[in-house]
Formats: sequence, C-alpha cells, structure tokens
Amino acid sequence: MVEFDVVELGPADHPIAGETAPDFTRPLVNREFWEDVSLSELTDEGALLLVFTPMDGAFPATYVWNEIRDRSWGESVTVVGLSISTPYEHMDLLEEREIDHALFSDPGNGVAREYGIEHELDGMTGISEPRPAVFLLGENRIVEYAWVADEWPDFPPYDEIEDAIESL
Repeated sequence: MVEFDVVELGPADHPIAGETAPDFTRPLVNREFWEDVSLSELTDEGALLLVFTPMDGAFPATYVWNEIRDRSWGESVTVVGLSISTPYEHMDLLEEREIDHALFSDPGNGVAREYGIEHELDGMTGISEPRPAVFLLGENRIVEYAWVADEWPDFPPYDEIEDAIESL
C-alpha cells in the first residue's frame, strides 16, 4: 500500500459562484495536436467544466480523469483540464487513460495563481502546481459552481458536480 501524508492547503482566494472566471490563453492539447486557445473561446460555445489537477502521472490526476471518463460528463458539457504538465506529457496521458477531453498545458502555473489556487510542492523549491479544483462555467465565464481542495490529496465531490451540470 502506498503511504503519503495528507497536507492541509490553507485558504484559497478563488472565484466563487456568480463571479467571472479569469480568462487565459494556453496550449490546449488533444490526442493529435495542440494550439493556443483562450478559455473565453471555449465558453463562447457553451457551458464548460474546467478541471485543475496535479501534474500528469500523480495518482490524484489519474483518479480524477478516470472518474470523469466513467461518468461521461462530456456528453452534457465541454470538459477541459489544466495542469503544469507539458503538451507532450498531456498527449501521453490522453492516450494512456483514453481521455476524450482536451487539457490546457501551463508549466509555469500562472493560471492557478490567477485563480488563487496555487500550491507550492513540499521539497521542490520553486515548483508549484494547481491544487485540485473544479469550476463549472456558464455564459461569459460566469462561475456556476466551484470546488477547491483544502487538503492534498483531495478529490472532487463528483455527485455534487454532476448535480450542478444537470441543473444548467
């Protein structure tokens, strides 16, 4: 059995329901290629579930994407992910885990800083990643639902998110 310490993450100053989520442009990666895309371009097409995960290869990211795949949320809403992993790492994850959603690549972790969910990694000076978080965005990037982890590891309340998606 893998052992790990649970880490309290402290308060986060993230967008909440009713607020406008920050816009950003980063490489959006699918199984075939990547290109710079803004969040607002995607939300112009309809509601979107933005899922922040730890770096690819970390067990929480794997569990989150497996659960999202198994729940078929992509049939009801556009689902995109974001982590500090590179486009190459994202392509590997998409292929290995049979993920049908695109992933934003943000190695500098600037988007997590903008969203108030940056997490400094213990024992890795200068390295940070987003804490696990999920934002359901409606028209004009208005936050309809927000969940942000307060400890690591922590996993989204999947049933609650599913209810929020169904209530759009």
